[in-house]
Amino acid sequence: MDSYDIAIVGAGIAGASLASQLAPAGSVIVLEAEDRPGYHATGRSVAFWTESYGGPKVQPLTEASGPFLREHGFLSPRGALTIGRAGQGADIDAFVAQFSALGVDIERYSRDEIERRIPGLKEQWTCGAMEPDCCDIDVAALHQHYLAAAQRGGAIVATRSQMVAAQRDGSGWLLTLGGGRQLRCGILVNAAGAWADTVAQASGVRPLGLTPLRRTVVQLTMDVRVPADLPLVLDMGEDFYFKPDSGGLWLSPLDETPSPACDAAPEELDIAVALDRLADVVNWPVRAISHRWAGLRTFAGDRLPVYGFDGDNPRFFWFAGQGGFGIQTAPAAASLAACVLGGSAISGIDPGPFAPQRLARG
Repeated sequence: MDSYDIAIVGAGIAGASLASQLAPAGSVIVLEAEDRPGYHATGRSVAFWTESYGGPKVQPLTEASGPFLREHGFLSPRGALTIGRAGQGADIDAFVAQFSALGVDIERYSRDEIERRIPGLKEQWTCGAMEPDCCDIDVAALHQHYLAAAQRGGAIVATRSQMVAAQRDGSGWLLTLGGGRQLRCGILVNAAGAWADTVAQASGVRPLGLTPLRRTVVQLTMDVRVPADLPLVLDMGEDFYFKPDSGGLWLSPLDETPSPACDAAPEELDIAVALDRLADVVNWPVRAISHRWAGLRTFAGDRLPVYGFDGDNPRFFWFAGQGGFGIQTAPAAASLAACVLGGSAISGIDPGPFAPQRLARG
């Protein structure tokens, strides 16, 4: 029977990035249920790197990930402009103050400044906050980089290898995969995204109440020229974002509909809501919907990621709950988790806020 130091369940951005860190120091296998890694949330992400996204407690992970992403060419400049309606000026001011205090480059924008960046802006949008450092992320290239690095380090990435059960024994874990194949590992890492609580239950570990939330995105062909240098545009009230793509537009209504772990698909109502919200922002006629999709973003109750050994099962490691910011924080999160797994001294980022012990058990 094959035996490994570490088995990682899930080969999306979480599992791949962590495997790239761990493989040089020991034997690692990454178990992926699908035909290819990154089929679910990773492969459906409209990812961007911006320090305000995810909130102030996630910002250190985003900031620490920036140098790696830049140096390896995974970022391209975009800028992010969060806009508010008349009456939301105080919210914009508080937003700017909160992230300025963390050292984020963010600037308050007036109506005139917003309109210069967003032609056709409707009159009710009067204030905003600009983050010039926001960048698009080449998600596919980043994910492939991590998979390749993991395999160069000696990790095995096994697709069509769903873990269906795990039992503790004296030396670690006995894993049963689909088809009845079995293997052993010393430490079991749960990087299963929307399936994280399911994997915990299959391992005899109490779940943490991680909730998959469906997010819809549509790709639009427009009857108006969308500026190529349009920033990522976000709503202060968290009702939409949109960004340019190849002459068209990517648009999301920022829906967060609780969902079972599944192959998520968009619903017509969410698409209609997205189009209605866009029409409330700009005078840009839509010619057609060229593509539509949905993905699952998985959150803990406090919306922070979960990184660390399970409080009741010291050979079970949580690496999940990354919500919508798992890609922009992947380099720092993987480094942090690798340090915790290896018992190394950790500098820069405190792992305490992300420990699973902070959460009530399901």
